Amino acid sequence: MKLFFSFVFALLAFTACTKPEKEVYIFTSHREPALDGLHYLYSYDGYHWDSIAGSWLKPEIGNKTPYYNYFTKQTEEQKYAPNSMMRDPSMTQGPDGTFHLVWTISWNGEQGFGYASSKDLIHWSEQREIKVMKDSLTNNVWAPEVFYDDEKEQFIVAWSSAIPVERYTAADSLGANKSHRAYYTTTKDFQTFTPAKAFYDPGFNSIDGFIVKRDKNDYVLIIKDNRKPGYSDLFCVSGPSAEGPYADPSVKFAPTYSEGPCAVKVGDEWLIYFDVYREGRFGAVSTKDFKNFTPIDDQISIPQGHKHGTIIEVPESVLLNLKAEEAKRFPQKD
Repeated sequence: MKLFFSFVFALLAFTACTKPEKEVYIFTSHREPALDGLHYLYSYDGYHWDSIAGSWLKPEIGNKTPYYNYFTKQTEEQKYAPNSMMRDPSMTQGPDGTFHLVWTISWNGEQGFGYASSKDLIHWSEQREIKVMKDSLTNNVWAPEVFYDDEKEQFIVAWSSAIPVERYTAADSLGANKSHRAYYTTTKDFQTFTPAKAFYDPGFNSIDGFIVKRDKNDYVLIIKDNRKPGYSDLFCVSGPSAEGPYADPSVKFAPTYSEGPCAVKVGDEWLIYFDVYREGRFGAVSTKDFKNFTPIDDQISIPQGHKHGTIIEVPESVLLNLKAEEAKRFPQKD
């Protein structure tokens, strides 16, 4: 009998030790004017978010072009001071547990995006510029989005760059700003990258692509219609692989002047968050099929000041370590 109870106790102890750790959500963000680096939000339910204080990676690369942001109040000195920039921070976790971060390093004058990696979201590698458009005439690489393709065991980074006027369609010619198209590259190690390829071309100015895997051979790309005036909203297209081809556009589901979409699975629904940038707030919709969308702005809460990034799930221990480090670095939480 004693042997039996010893066996039961050992079995219970083993079960407790092997119980899967609770997952929580981390939301990367930047704050205007995008000069102080990487910020985090966290959530236990995917709807209600709290800030983690401070910046966790200060931008050090880019052309340090003087930057004026008309959404923020700046002194004359701040308006035109040269600074490195970090916008649109996108993060994913590889199969070995490493976090990979990419971001926009400049509005103009650059042909690459920023890259750094981390094991714990606290300590980061040296920052590098990945010059994915060095063989083109473009001078911008906007909103890089990193995605791990588990079917091909590789990472995809997709972004948008301005196209030459000679490639403009009639829809491009109606716009009030430069026209962009989506491109992508793949890598297995963030050391070598495939040449940039066209990703998705709807025939008009489009930026801010975000890849979602629903199932094997079933992918969605959320992207921004950036035609102006009168557009600047979001829609979805679907495809058989992470690299596409993507087609069959959905209805537009976000208010005009929305950008920076990201999606996360919560229960049996997908939540799509987006930055309603002219109103200085986030919006969100829920969907099960990426064809029908239900606004849920009244169900979410995000602290003021955070701008768009991406959401990933991490073990709760990652968050608890972050919170412990936060208490040391930033005793007065912002």
